[in-house]
Amino acid sequence: MVDRPKSLLLPIMAAAVFAGLGRMVFQKLKADRAARQTNVAGDMDEKTRAWISDVVRTPRE
Repeated sequence: MVDRPKSLLLPIMAAAVFAGLGRMVFQKLKADRAARQTNVAGDMDEKTRAWISDVVRTPRE
């Protein structure tokens, strides 16, 4: 009986999926680190805080 060669499709697809997921994780970590260093969401004065609260709570028509 002749042995059929095993397909390499599944291992290659699994490697591609894991590589893609790993790349996404590294991009997320890099983006989080950059956002933390730039401190975009810094301290706000009371007037700005009240304005944001008003905009968020006001229902839109």
